[in-house]
Amino acid sequence: MTTEKGIALVERDKDGVDKAFRQDVLAGLRQQPKAIPARWFYDEEGSRLFEKITQVEEYYPTRAETEILTARGAEFAKLIGPGRAVVEFGSGSSVKTPLLLEAIAPAAYVPLDISGDFLRESAAGLAQKFPGLPVHPVEADFMRRVTLPEAVEPLARLGFFPGSTIGNMVPRTAVDLLRSMRATLGADEGVGDSAMLLIGMDLVKDRKVLEAAYDDADGVTGAFNKNLVTRINRELDGTIPADALTHDAVWNDRLARIEMHLTATRDIDFTVSGESFAMKQGDSIHTENSHKFTRRSANMLLLAGGWTPVKRWTDSAKRFSLILARATEQREAP
Repeated sequence: MTTEKGIALVERDKDGVDKAFRQDVLAGLRQQPKAIPARWFYDEEGSRLFEKITQVEEYYPTRAETEILTARGAEFAKLIGPGRAVVEFGSGSSVKTPLLLEAIAPAAYVPLDISGDFLRESAAGLAQKFPGLPVHPVEADFMRRVTLPEAVEPLARLGFFPGSTIGNMVPRTAVDLLRSMRATLGADEGVGDSAMLLIGMDLVKDRKVLEAAYDDADGVTGAFNKNLVTRINRELDGTIPADALTHDAVWNDRLARIEMHLTATRDIDFTVSGESFAMKQGDSIHTENSHKFTRRSANMLLLAGGWTPVKRWTDSAKRFSLILARATEQREAP
């Protein structure tokens, strides 16, 4: 095994709580309507529940993306080439990440994730599967530029962002993330023509299929959504009554996205970090967006973020896409 213990770049307060988590939750609960960024789903239990979501019958993205990774390995290898450092934004899946690593023969693997325990567990598992591959886990908020380990400085980089997580962000935030990925991968420091990104984007499809994928019959996605309340109560001294909130997933056709909410079934009052809040029956906390894309909207988003699409693949049912992009060369205006 060649994995490192990991680099921790998350800033914590005196109570050991991620400062950004506290700030985002309090800011989100103060606003109307209330909203909390989806990235805070992923504590250890949230990460475990999401892995379980990927296995439920209604949730097609993981199966569709795995089909692409399984079928197109030779094409990935040809277009990407060997010897790159694969920088994965989010801890690697036990299924998807090995398929990519096997296909392209990288020189190093750098998983980035905000959930330290899940990150190290995932990194150790992949190091066992690939005993000759250096694995350098970095605990960090990849929404911002991340300084990579010195060991990968001389290597060309491939960013890997599977699962359509980019769809969780409104377009402005998604563009900012794509630009910060450019910076993390060194595209703005003289290696722009070698930095590449392989990114998953879910596709627009029938409303019933989409809503079922985010509200499965077994209630796993509902448990994942409500785990955010459990985390807030545990880490931020919250008193949110979880039994008064229900999981809702609805398709917003105008914005081409699934929205997840925690909706109050009665009037409630609660505190978080000593601050008081209230919700009326029917009020909700907006916890996640999952934007869906067409070929054109996906290309426009990538181009706005500084990436030029190179190749696009879909699964056999045309439900999901993987796109390979290269960092756009930044030319100064004449």
